[in-house]
Amino acid sequence: MKRVRKVLDFKVFLEADSTGGYVVSCPSLPGCFSQGDTVEEAVENIKKAIELCLEDMIERKERLPDTARTFVSSVVVTV
Repeated sequence: MKRVRKVLDFKVFLEADSTGGYVVSCPSLPGCFSQGDTVEEAVENIKKAIELCLEDMIERKERLPDTARTFVSSVVVTV
């Protein structure tokens, strides 16, 4: 039986690292982190990390996250 493939749109957060480069995480997949020297490299690396996390979840027959329920917003505060 052929497996049906679907496209998932994961939100990721990038932060500049104090020692250089970028750290990137995927909030829909707790524990899924990566890094890179450039934004482009960090994004490519988190894509690979997400794919590996999903492969592992599929093997364990876990439910994949609903990426439509993750939103990005910004909050400005004055201190």
